[in-house]
Amino acid sequence: MKLTVVGTGYVGLVAGTCLAEMGNNVICVDNNPDKIEQLRKGIVPIYEPGLDELIRSNVSENRLTFTTDLDYAVKNSTICFIAVGTPQGEDGSCDLTYVLEVAKSIAKSMNGYKVIVNKSTVPVGTADKVKAIISSITQYEFDVVSNPEFLKQGAAVDDFLKPDRVIIGSESPKATELMQEVYSPFLRTGNPIIIMDVKSAEMSKYAANSFLATKISFINEIANICETVGADVEQVRIGMSTDKRIGSQFLFPGLGYGGSCFPKDVKALIKIAEDSGINPQILSSADRVNQKQRILFVEKVLKYFNNDIKGRTFAVWGLAFKPRTDDLREAPSITIINRLLELGANIKAFDPKAIDATKKILGDKITYAKNSYDTLEDADALILVTEWNEFRRPDFDKIKSMLKNPVIFDGRNQYEAKRMKERGFDYFNIGKSEVLNLNKEKITV
Repeated sequence: MKLTVVGTGYVGLVAGTCLAEMGNNVICVDNNPDKIEQLRKGIVPIYEPGLDELIRSNVSENRLTFTTDLDYAVKNSTICFIAVGTPQGEDGSCDLTYVLEVAKSIAKSMNGYKVIVNKSTVPVGTADKVKAIISSITQYEFDVVSNPEFLKQGAAVDDFLKPDRVIIGSESPKATELMQEVYSPFLRTGNPIIIMDVKSAEMSKYAANSFLATKISFINEIANICETVGADVEQVRIGMSTDKRIGSQFLFPGLGYGGSCFPKDVKALIKIAEDSGINPQILSSADRVNQKQRILFVEKVLKYFNNDIKGRTFAVWGLAFKPRTDDLREAPSITIINRLLELGANIKAFDPKAIDATKKILGDKITYAKNSYDTLEDADALILVTEWNEFRRPDFDKIKSMLKNPVIFDGRNQYEAKRMKERGFDYFNIGKSEVLNLNKEKITV
């Protein structure tokens, strides 16, 4: 099939590439000429495992092309996916400016029947707005479809190629049939294509992401209670997650959720509810717990150093909001680092993929190390923020010899507290009582 994907951000680039991988002719459109030129050369602006290889392969096979010419793309496609950004407004609402601008441009370029697909995460009622704009400009027949994405950063290619389900919000049999044709190669194992009305499809994305975000905030709140009463959140988590009604996914305590989806989608759904006269108490609490979790972690550091960290240096392992991505949007690392800097601390940080992205945000406020161990030189403590695989089994003897104080603050519960104590570390994680190896005389001034 002939498809256009407007927007070469995270969603658009993954979607366009994976659609091409299934044999479709896909034109990816972006209004940034430098970005398009880079993509034509096979230089991918985001880090996503497996994506660069697929782009190069499909470009070489002439199934995937990149252009700034939206008019050409629309005229040479039957289905047009809108995958542009929907940034968060100051009030938490979803800004539809780019979506509606693209809809207007598509309408001006139409030369026959088109299916316009909202792939971006958009509030309920957006399809109606897109339909109204296109109807006011063109006389050609068209349908507007909602097709929300459910991609996990770090596993987005696999998620698109082997989806749990595909949701299509459509009220047109013709558009529905075309969308089923597009997605049928991805679902040969029997996972469903779910057809529903457009507004329910728009709502499904927000509901799914908000539920997962709430699970994260819930286990973090349980972890905080565990610390107070002396329980072990890891044992509690196992006791909960083995219940089939609950499951284990998104039930790991830590520093809270981040990235481009969960924070924005939770806030957007809160705003949607409030605009409808509903007080979304669970969602609002999930958002508050998520923000508080990072501050509570900093307070552990402050408590250990007697509320005075001015002039101290902290090694930070991990900057991206999660492993296998370089995305720093709503990353806990930024909140934690900024708070430590405000309190007079110095930061030496390392991340396998997110250094360049961090420099764009923090500039020269912190020191960037070449590898994880370089961060430890003259550092007063190690703070683990992102659970990259290479941080899971480090050389603890080397860590201890390099740190001024044998203390680790583990925001992802990567290490076993008992073994850390046996190794002579003061070790703090999430959801366990702080009755560990607290030898204050070890603190180096």
